[in-house]
Parts: sequence; C-alpha cells; structure tokens
Amino acid sequence: MSPDILSVAGSVPSSCLHRIYRAAEAREEEAVDVVKLHVGDPYFDPADNVADAFVDAVRRGDTKYTGVEGLPELRVALVDKLRTDNGVDTAVSRLLISPGSCQGLAALLQSLAEPGAEILLPELHWPVHLQQSLLAGFRPVLYSLGDDFRPDPETIAAAATPRTRVLLINSPANPTGVVLDRDELGALLELARSRGWHVISDEAYEHFLYDSEHVSTASLERDVPVAERIVHSVFSFSKSFAMTGYRLGYIALANDRAADVMKVAQEANIIGTSTPVQYAGIAALDSRAEATALNRKLVQRNRDVALSPLVQAGLLRELPAGGWYSMLDVARTGLDAETFATRLLESKGVAVVPGNGFALRPDVDDQGRIRSHDYAPWARHLVRVAFCVDPAALDTGVRKILEFVDECGDSGAPSAA
Repeated sequence: MSPDILSVAGSVPSSCLHRIYRAAEAREEEAVDVVKLHVGDPYFDPADNVADAFVDAVRRGDTKYTGVEGLPELRVALVDKLRTDNGVDTAVSRLLISPGSCQGLAALLQSLAEPGAEILLPELHWPVHLQQSLLAGFRPVLYSLGDDFRPDPETIAAAATPRTRVLLINSPANPTGVVLDRDELGALLELARSRGWHVISDEAYEHFLYDSEHVSTASLERDVPVAERIVHSVFSFSKSFAMTGYRLGYIALANDRAADVMKVAQEANIIGTSTPVQYAGIAALDSRAEATALNRKLVQRNRDVALSPLVQAGLLRELPAGGWYSMLDVARTGLDAETFATRLLESKGVAVVPGNGFALRPDVDDQGRIRSHDYAPWARHLVRVAFCVDPAALDTGVRKILEFVDECGDSGAPSAA
C-alpha cells in the first residue's frame, strides 16, 4: 500500500474550470459538437510577426537558457511599455519574466508567504487565485462583495485580522467583468498602506475595457519612494496578444527587496522561461497598439451583439465592463448552477462553468490543509460564460442557453436528451 498524501495540495479540490473542461471533452468523444463557452481562449490568433519571431529564434539557435529574470531585451521593452501605457514607474531590476502570468502569480505568492499569514480574496474569485494562495502557505480570508460585485474598503477592513499580509486586486475581474476606477483603486491602496499589507494587482485583462480606460494600481504610487512601494503587478501576453498557448507573463515588483526574493522562487520553480517564446513576446510588443486595439474590438463586438439578448432575457444584469466573461443568474430555471451546467451540456451541447465554483469557502486546519469546504449560497444560481470565442459559436451558444431556459419554465429543466 502506498503512503497517503497529506500535503496541502492533496487537500485542495480541482477547480470548477477543469471539471467542466473534462466533461466537455467527454461529450466530444461521444461525437457531440460542443459549443465551448467555458474556456477563456480567444478565437483570434497572434499577429504574424509573433509566430515569425518564435520560429526565427528556433532556427538561429536561440534556444538556450536565459537568466531566471528573463531576456534583457524583453525586460527593457516591458519597462518602456509599463511607463508609456500604464503609467507604472519600474526598472529592469524589478521586472521578471514568467511562463505565463499564472506561474508568475504562484511564484509571487510563494515569495510573500510567511507562516500563518492571511491573504484577502473576494468571495467571488478566480479559483486559481484561491488554489495558489493555499499552495503558497497563505490562509485565505474571503470578503463579501456588493450586489454589483464591487469591493468595499470598509468590508475588507472588517474582514482583515492582525495576520493579514496581502490584498489581491483583479481588475478587470475574472469572473465578473467588474472594472475598478481610479478612486476605488486608490481607496483600496490607501487601506493596504495604512495596514502594512502588500497588494497584488492581477491585470491580465488590461486591454479589454469597453467603457473606460484601464488604471494600473501601481501607477497610483509612482511618486512614492521605491523602497516604500507595496504594489506588485502581474501581467499576461495570453489575453492582450492571444498568446494563450505560448505561456508568457511578467511581474513588476514593488521594490528591489521583493524582486530579489521572487528571483529565488523563480530559480526553484522554472530555472527560466522559454527563450523562443520571449523573442515572440518582443515581437508582440513591437506591434502592441494595433494588435491590442484590434483584439479588444473583436471581443467587444461579441459582448455588444451576442450578450445583449441575455440582458433582455433578464439573465444578465448588464453588459460586463471589462474582461472576457459574464456571470448569468439562472435562478428562474429553478436549477442550481451545477445542475444547470450539466443538463445544458447534455441536452444542448453547450459548456458553461457553474458559478458556485468561483465562490468556494475553505475551512483550513493548522497545517494549512482544507478540512472541508462549502460555497457561498448566493452563488448557487450563477454560471460563467466566456465571450471571447468565435462569434458564430457564441451566437449559437447564447441561442441554445435561451432555448434551454425557456424549456425549463418554472418547474426546472427538461430531461436530458
């Protein structure tokens, strides 16, 4: 008999995203055409120069290790991008490259964690944020959101304890699409500074705002001495440049001490990011204005055209202000989110993600392992829809969702076909 696995990782449940991904794959293996509205993978591709740069790097032999910090040329280009586009004052010494922003987040959390430390996350969160926090050794403390899914500084302050060390901000937010403005970010930053917390600002969807301009949290402390800064910013090439499979991200650390510590975490985790992929990143930055504007336009078209019927049907309160996702309320069907998603996939071949999986509430023991967990009850009728997919597929998926909801009526879903 093999020994039991008693690690923290052994107690962390797989995210709802992976469960529905596997369920959709199983339906496809049964020769069912699945409309995939569950995965944030864009239907458009990177610009041609991105692939050309990757192939050129391979052919000329630029396939050796880089330093754990990343290619100097890419880091210099990103420092310029952050100053010009985001208003963030950083330096090459505080800019690290990672194989995707997800890995960058994981290493950042590892570098900030300390025994017994707590991290503040919203009750409705990206499941990976919760998983990563637990694996890094943090104890997650979840704070409630308002009816509009917006954070309130007073609510966050009330949820904090003397062990709180980090506040995570995600704007535009996954899964809600909520965008925080300058005043809201400023209030959160002021709270964190007054309490001596670090701030992690996850800005993966920085180029997908549809009614306003993106504000980077770190831009609000550009006049603060570097040694006193507290905002660590995480960015991704996956969304802005449709480079999901390339796996490329970057982290702008608040100060030099934080950068030095994270380098150690990166040394232990990755050695270095793929060299050809980093050259592809340089090429993406060379044409970023055109590429990001086009990609935003493509996703906004989907939002404006395909999601409007969901608003009209009362399933969606309003069009999301940013990001790639919307949260539908399917309470009128009488079904909980898990049942709704399962039956929708079975009867209509449409994959969506149950929203309760974004509201998991863990009970953690003294070793940081999850003893048990439940879900915020108010999320039991929410489902997440990705609207970055092919327009025809999105139109079909929305139509089938509306058909399914109508078929449910007031007495629950029809039997699966």
